[in-house]
Amino acid sequence: MARYILTPFGSGGDVNPFIWLGKLLKARGHEVEMITAPMFRELAEQAGISFTGVGDSAEFETIIHHPHLWKPLRGTALVFEYGGKYLLPFYEAIAQKIKGKDTIIVAPFQMFAARLVREKFGAPLATVHLQPACYFSVYDTPILLPGAQWITWIPKWAKRLIFAMPNPATLKLLSPLRKACLELGVRAPRRPVPDWMHSPDADIALFPEWFAAPQPDWPSNTKVVGFPMEDLKGQFEIPADLKHWLVQGSKPVLMSPGTGNAQAKKFFHEGLKACGELGMRALVGTRYAEQLPSFSPDQVRHFEYLPFSELLPHVSVLMHHGGIGTMSQAFAAGVPQLVMPMAHDQPDNAARMKRLNVGEYLSPSKFNSENIKTALKRLTSDTLVASSCKRVALLCQGNEASRRCIEIMESLIK
Repeated sequence: MARYILTPFGSGGDVNPFIWLGKLLKARGHEVEMITAPMFRELAEQAGISFTGVGDSAEFETIIHHPHLWKPLRGTALVFEYGGKYLLPFYEAIAQKIKGKDTIIVAPFQMFAARLVREKFGAPLATVHLQPACYFSVYDTPILLPGAQWITWIPKWAKRLIFAMPNPATLKLLSPLRKACLELGVRAPRRPVPDWMHSPDADIALFPEWFAAPQPDWPSNTKVVGFPMEDLKGQFEIPADLKHWLVQGSKPVLMSPGTGNAQAKKFFHEGLKACGELGMRALVGTRYAEQLPSFSPDQVRHFEYLPFSELLPHVSVLMHHGGIGTMSQAFAAGVPQLVMPMAHDQPDNAARMKRLNVGEYLSPSKFNSENIKTALKRLTSDTLVASSCKRVALLCQGNEASRRCIEIMESLIK
């Protein structure tokens, strides 16, 4: 049996799939440890995964509340700045766990410390990508900014020029990464993005081909395996009073702007206003209840975190930010979606969702109660949306992501 070091990077939506991977590996008898921000200790240990925290919980919360986090480009730059600051602490934490070539690292591309360890010690590394936006293809080109659909229409040569340009979002990462490479005797990448995005050892795409098919210019070793469908079911229970509320009236709209979104005041105010004017009940998920307007508990209920797989059968529409984990749960449940994509991978996810005819998206500037009402009326009455949701839910059945991931990760055992 092997030893796997899982190193997710980001919010709950980024960490949950790695907990899923950890549980799969433990079930196969492997030793598993997770290294990430300290606030995820309880979730990991509840899943039986050993845990090492790096960084400070208070600073993580400061970043969560940073006004740039959910802004195009600036949000991505903030993530890379945080990654640069903690590059060496994460490197040291991972390096301490390496015990020969029986140790395998599993990481997202943003965890450049994991790639540093691979280059220094030769430990096998599997990069795990949760969304198609991680693949800069000139064929099926990701939409990386809200309103940037134009990039899918321009010639391939123009796309290549754009991808060849320096990425301004990574500027705060370049200096600490180059310095670390120099000190460790590791050859630095010319550009961390995209040069170090995909491990030569194994590259796993955690989404299905019907959502984003492999392209000729993707890394040759990329394996598309399917959605992980992890929502920590079994670690959280729906309270009895909420269960009663869910079945006592019309199906509510479920509103969730992301587990780490502390800047969703407009999302909630406009969304709840629209629901109220349509006479629709609403179920609201957020850790930051201070963002919510006053509401009647008969019409609106609030929770911090609950498994979507258990909630979605009871809701009419899922209104969210476009995170890939949230979106995949709605696909599986056959629930229409209304998305407000803000930054990161969200614009691309939203565009792919719309192509499937299972939902709509509104940019932040157009996310107001009138437009939301129009969208909700169509999503709850359009027969094409209903049939498309059923079709996509069927596609999610028989998901073999678990088996495929295990095969790939175990293929790295020497």
